[in-house]
Amino acid sequence: MSRVAIIGCGFVADLYMRSLASHPEVTACAAYDRDHARLAAFCAHWGVAPAADLAGLLVTLGTDGVVLNLTNPGAHYEVNRACLEAGHHVYSEKPLAMEVAQAQELFDLAATRGLMLASAPCSVLGEAAQVLAAAVRRDVAGTPRLVYAELDDGFIPQAPYGKWQSESGAPWPYEDEFRVGCTLEHAGYYLSWLIAMFGRVETVVAASASVIPDKPGAGATPDFSVATLFFADGPVARLTCSIAAPHDHRIRVIGDKGVLQVARAWDNAAPVRFFRRLTIRRRLLEHPFGRRIRARGATHPKPGRWGAASMNFALGPVEMLAALAEGRACRLSNDMALHLTEVTLAIQNAGRTTGPQVMQSGCERMELLPWA
Repeated sequence: MSRVAIIGCGFVADLYMRSLASHPEVTACAAYDRDHARLAAFCAHWGVAPAADLAGLLVTLGTDGVVLNLTNPGAHYEVNRACLEAGHHVYSEKPLAMEVAQAQELFDLAATRGLMLASAPCSVLGEAAQVLAAAVRRDVAGTPRLVYAELDDGFIPQAPYGKWQSESGAPWPYEDEFRVGCTLEHAGYYLSWLIAMFGRVETVVAASASVIPDKPGAGATPDFSVATLFFADGPVARLTCSIAAPHDHRIRVIGDKGVLQVARAWDNAAPVRFFRRLTIRRRLLEHPFGRRIRARGATHPKPGRWGAASMNFALGPVEMLAALAEGRACRLSNDMALHLTEVTLAIQNAGRTTGPQVMQSGCERMELLPWA
């Protein structure tokens, strides 16, 4: 039985527990939260042993498990560093840290200690992402020339977010979400797919802005960003994030033969479709009914839909534990975690006048799962 320990028992922690329930080979041995009432409610709901403090949680876990850092983003650096210094592999909710220099410190510390440091989101290991990446590598759409990726969530400040609660009763942390911003919270869902497919982002040209200035607790945090990503070895991609524009979670890989598309970022089972290009009389168009591209075997457990997501949040920790058990490199590599953080922060902080930003970190394309 593989073991994970959870730090932070807020809204997202319930999504991890629901996903872990579909992996009987993994157990959550302990949980800790500085809010004792929240810790008690979470542990009672899920039957997890509460830890009195962080040190006690790490002792309970031992050195052969993985710490899940599910705290608020402002605490990620501090908690990640404490866990690495104590000799533990860490899976961190996004981002690794709120500053690139802090993320680099964590990366260097993990390298010195020989530890794995992975970053959410792990939907890149999900069926839709893996099948899309495999289709790209098999040249189903021909050479990829351009990618459009949308992560628009609708006009969230007018949503009834005060009524949103997790299974164990945690409220959606709207002030923290607005303060951190949709780019840091959401860009990784497609950025991780793009990095897995194409590898290192060489240059980021981005802009970000606060277009809804009166969100609770948000100040001037951007609620809109758009980035043009130039890969060292791949196509150009445009990634847009907002909590203002109508809901649109499509990713389209445009190639010489047509378009590969996934319509739902937060659904591991979303179909991957290929729309071949054709001419009818004097018109050029994509076929209106895309051909579905499927996995080549059984994929992974799917916990079902909860709220806005149909994702298995445990895929990342499970991949880390499998890499440990098999003595191999983890697909969610330390390099990828750092690169994902650097690119995301470059987009978030771009503002109006930053201009081109050359990335200092990098990683290789991901080795896809065999069933893809």
